[in-house]
Formats: sequence, structure tokens, C-alpha cells
Amino acid sequence: MPEGDTVFRAARKLHEALAGHEVTRFEVRVPRSATVDLRGETVHEVVPRGKHLLMRIGSQTLHSHLRMEGRWHVYLPGQKWRAPAFQARAIVGTRPADAVGFELAMVEVLPTADEDRVVGHLGPDPLADDWDPATAIANVAADERAIHVALLDQRNVAGFGNEYANELLFVRGIRPTALARDVDVPGIIETGTRMIRANRDRQGRTFTGDSRPGKQTWVYGRGGKPCRRCGTLIQGSELGARATSERIVFWCPVCQP
Repeated sequence: MPEGDTVFRAARKLHEALAGHEVTRFEVRVPRSATVDLRGETVHEVVPRGKHLLMRIGSQTLHSHLRMEGRWHVYLPGQKWRAPAFQARAIVGTRPADAVGFELAMVEVLPTADEDRVVGHLGPDPLADDWDPATAIANVAADERAIHVALLDQRNVAGFGNEYANELLFVRGIRPTALARDVDVPGIIETGTRMIRANRDRQGRTFTGDSRPGKQTWVYGRGGKPCRRCGTLIQGSELGARATSERIVFWCPVCQP
């Protein structure tokens, strides 16, 4: 599941492959930006912002969001793609490498000077150089909803998705339905920051320290299975700010009282 660490790694890979090179092929296969042609422009940098990816080319930015299924691949020129061509939503080619974005839920081109229009609403990002934990803590602590919902609101803190919310609340011993104002928000933010920074440079995300398949999580995706800590069966339910934005939550009734 793409979360802040996934986007960080994608941005780093794209930056290493494209930055400093002239664009030789440019396609955005969505109506809104389909006529934009940035051939001849230089890729300056590719940076992550929470779950958003910003590829700055000339005076423009190619903005994309991975959502659930999106991914960026890097290929040598002429190399066969590892995904079907009909899934490609954006193609940025240079002489050394081609970048192809598949199944991107959101992709558009806008002036770099207008980036705040698409990412200005985001809260502090624990993977950014300007990470501001005090503001993140204040945002979450002021949220009147359940802590799980507050953590997923990207306006409070950018980058944590459902897997992180479930896992860090287990580690902190907090039930997902507890109100944000009633829990140790500084401890939660500190734990979440350590988790996402540790996973930032890993190929496979893990919360338990064990990267073997099926061993990476404490509770996420483990409904009905025994807690790795106490043996109690993990519970699962749904929770969200609205019925249309509910996410599956997992918790241990004993370890998260």
C-alpha cells in the first residue's frame, strides 16, 4: 500500500534517473493535461510531499498521487515495460532513462509556482527536511475525532496511511476508537516518525523488525489471528470520518485497552 515511505522511495528513484536531463518524450494520458508538451525542458528535481509526488520540469510540475494502485517505473530506453501499456497515465522520457507512471489515481501538470494549490493543505511531513513535529502534534491533539481518523487526515500530518495508523497505535497500546484529545499524541507522533523513517530506506516495509512475508505487521491485516504479543485474537472493524472514507482497523483487545 503506497504511503509516505513508498512515495519517498519513488521520488528518490525518479530523481536519480531523470534530474538534470532534457525531456525527449512527454505524455500525460488524462484529458486535463493531455495537450501539455514539455519536450526540450530540463527535469530539475523530483520531490515527495506526504503521499504526493512532484516532478519539476522547466517552470512546470507534473503532480501525481499513487492512491492504492499507482506506481512509477524507471526503464532504460527501449526496455520492455513490466505493466500493460493501457495502464500508463504519464510518460517522461530522457536520453538515459524513461519514467512511466501506471494506474496513477491523480496526475496533472501545473505551474511550479502554483504547487500550493495541490499540496498547500497538507500538514507537516515526517520525511521532509522541514518536518515540524510540534505543529503535527498540535494538529492531531486538536482533532475532535477518533485518533485513527485524526492520523489519516493529511491536513494534520502528511504521509501516514491506514497501515501506519494501525501499527503505531498497537505499538503505543491505544485503541483506534479512542478520541485524539484523550491519548498521548506526542508519543504517537514520535513513534510514527521513527517507524516511517526506518522504513524509508527499506525495500520491504516492516513494523516488527522481521521482513519475512507474513511477519511484517503486528495487527494490520491480521484480523482473527493471535496477537504476536499476548495471543489474544486480533479484532477488525471499520472506522472513518464518513461512511465513504471508512478504513479497516485492527487492534488487540488486551494490548490496546
